[in-house]
Amino acid sequence: MPAYHSSFNEDVDIRQVGNMAILPIRTRIRGPAPIADPSQADIIDETLDLFRANSLFRNFEIKGPADRTLIVLILFISDCLAKLGSARTVPTQIEASKSLNTLSVDSFPIPGDAQFPLNAHYASPPSRADADYLRQYLTQVRQELAARLIEKLYADGTGKPSKWWMSFQKRRFMNRSLGT
Repeated sequence: MPAYHSSFNEDVDIRQVGNMAILPIRTRIRGPAPIADPSQADIIDETLDLFRANSLFRNFEIKGPADRTLIVLILFISDCLAKLGSARTVPTQIEASKSLNTLSVDSFPIPGDAQFPLNAHYASPPSRADADYLRQYLTQVRQELAARLIEKLYADGTGKPSKWWMSFQKRRFMNRSLGT
């Protein structure tokens, strides 16, 4: 059974930095990301929907630039769940929100950096300006993804994260981690 791929791979008019797609998102967080149509699902919704199914796969065939963005976001969700799972006590929604927001804005490697775990599959940005743009875009997307992940984790109102999501905290998509 093959892994699930991004539906945004078919879009031909999407900007790319290196070979990674810069996809529009719905957000209130300031940043360089294009604004998506509020009535349509964006890459963050798609990542949250595909995370649990795709995290079971060790191999993932990249079919387009949107898949590369999807991979980075799935790996970020894995790191978020691992961070919440490593806490001494079960974090409340506010504590989890603070923790993941800090994680999302912390320094992280981008394609082309020596510490980036998937450099073999990603092209580095062609210029310093493109690298800065990609870092700002990924920071904005990570912040929005962390906020939406918290909403999903604590949706039941019990004050504890969903066991159906937290059961994936030790799973590694493609046996990789962003190392954050």
